[in-house]
Amino acid sequence: MATRVHGHGTVSDRRRILLCDAESQSLHALRVVLHRAGFDVDATRTAAEALDRVALRLPTAAIVELLLPDGDGVEICRRLREWSAIPVILLSAVCDEQEQVRAFEAGADDYVTKPFRPRELVARLLANLRRAEPRSEEPCVELDGLEIDLAARAVRREGDEVHLTPIEFKLLRVLTQNRGRLLTHNALLQQVWGAAYLDARQTLRAHMANLRRKIEPAGGERLIHTDHGVGYRLADVHPARSRASARPTHLRVLGTPYRRVA
Repeated sequence: MATRVHGHGTVSDRRRILLCDAESQSLHALRVVLHRAGFDVDATRTAAEALDRVALRLPTAAIVELLLPDGDGVEICRRLREWSAIPVILLSAVCDEQEQVRAFEAGADDYVTKPFRPRELVARLLANLRRAEPRSEEPCVELDGLEIDLAARAVRREGDEVHLTPIEFKLLRVLTQNRGRLLTHNALLQQVWGAAYLDARQTLRAHMANLRRKIEPAGGERLIHTDHGVGYRLADVHPARSRASARPTHLRVLGTPYRRVA
């Protein structure tokens, strides 16, 4: 059953938001605002507590105070980005360019300063959740003779079908849906195998090598690029169908667009 979010449509199944703020008054205000907007809230007061809750159950998004008694929100964001792409909003009374840039470089999706305006905070949260939702139309991508049709689960090179294992196709799907973006080893392991396999980097490398051998042209340019010690990304291409999918997702920091990095 959908719940009305005042002025912002509906939220289905009361999506759960992780809060982390050491200030009781601020934490209470956030809980009230989000409950009224139709969200469930998991409230924490320290970085350690927040990371423990996330490990037990991944929330839909996180709103985290920058300054915490045992660390800061940037470190929480950095830890989350090792294996998850959920929206993360940093919240702080610190209105400083260096801190904002540091937050975005750690993978934050937004930075909201205190005192916050409730409707604006909800609007920013919903906007980030919309960007994080899977596309309703899966694209058909063409790249250097390779055709990837995610909806049909078909891959062809120069018109000939390429036979992929289920794991290889899942890897290719994640890379295609995030084309042009660097995906860390942990993000790929989480999305393809699950959180229990975050240490299986050798398995990831073996499957990635097999996938490359099957889809990349002999002697041609790499389609899957490696950032050694960090992760992989598919060359930045545009879908042959679905114009909406061709628009890259950007973040804006002080007037400058930044591409999101998982």
